[in-house]
Formats: sequence, C-alpha cells, structure tokens
Amino acid sequence: MQQLEQQIDELLHAGRRLRDENILLKAQQSTWISERAQLVEKTEVARTRIEKMVSRLKELDDDL
Repeated sequence: MQQLEQQIDELLHAGRRLRDENILLKAQQSTWISERAQLVEKTEVARTRIEKMVSRLKELDDDL
C-alpha cells in the first residue's frame, strides 16, 4: 500500500511539473510568435524601401 501511495505521489509530482513546463512553453511560443510578426513587418518595410530606391536609381539612369 505504501508503495502505491509513493507511486501516486510521484505521478502527481510529474503531472505538476509537466503542467508548469507546458505553461512556460506556451508563454515562450507566444513571445516568439510576436517577435516573428514584428520581424516580418520590419522585413516588409525594408523591402518596400529598397524597391523604391531601386526604382529611383533606374529613373536616374534612364535620365542620363
């Protein structure tokens, strides 16, 4: 009986540890998703600026 109680306690402890780890992983995932969205937006802004610069350079070249 004592062994069974010990195994139950171990399972409860493992369950709590897994729950806490899951909470942490979900928080990290949320942070990474947010960071990714910001990076995607910055990349798009940079791409747009570069395309505008290339277009202006082509116009200048055509004028010469």
